[in-house]
Amino acid sequence: QEISLQSAWRVLRASPQVGYFFAVLSLFTFSLFLQEAVLEPYGGAVFGMDVCTTTRLNAIWGVGTLLGIASTGFLLTPRLGAQKTALLGGLTSALFVLLMVMAGALASQTLFNAALFLFGASAGISTNASLTLMLGLTSPLMAGTFIGVWGLAQAYARGLATISGGALLSAFGRLSGSQNSFEAYAGVFIMQAVGLLVAGLLLLRVDTRLFQTKVEQALGSIVASELD
Repeated sequence: QEISLQSAWRVLRASPQVGYFFAVLSLFTFSLFLQEAVLEPYGGAVFGMDVCTTTRLNAIWGVGTLLGIASTGFLLTPRLGAQKTALLGGLTSALFVLLMVMAGALASQTLFNAALFLFGASAGISTNASLTLMLGLTSPLMAGTFIGVWGLAQAYARGLATISGGALLSAFGRLSGSQNSFEAYAGVFIMQAVGLLVAGLLLLRVDTRLFQTKVEQALGSIVASELD
């Protein structure tokens, strides 16, 4: 039978894990894409790349992300579990973001490209783990509702990240004296690294079993009230 909007809302509110995972997933997605708006300008301002070269930067970390997602499902997640895999991805993503900052300080384009690719691979590890957790935090009777909620978190967080990346660059630019300075871009990347690290740690507290128990209890209560 169809579940009313009011009943669906009751189920969503039944488990604290829903709000918790929504917030952590939003933080992870926000941090993951915070550099997207400033990556190409960073390549041009700090490394002197031309337009044709900077347009390939998103492709470099995108390919790394695809490889990370493809390999994590059968190499890491079955062995470590989703939470520990997410933590590993968060830690390594933060590390390689900081390596991108170091590459800028050294003016090494080779190191920057390598760090960018490895960041993408680490982001793929975290993304795969997050998707696994999303499936664990989904009830078969309300799969569409929960997937919609998790998709909403990712969509809004990614949009906010694009806006915030430029805003943070402007803010750090005012502090450093120039929006195109290395210090301004480094500030954005450091903020991103902190967000990825925190999100990875917070994902350790996701409890899929508690979620399933609370949701089943809420659905049982709704079915019982409808039968009455």
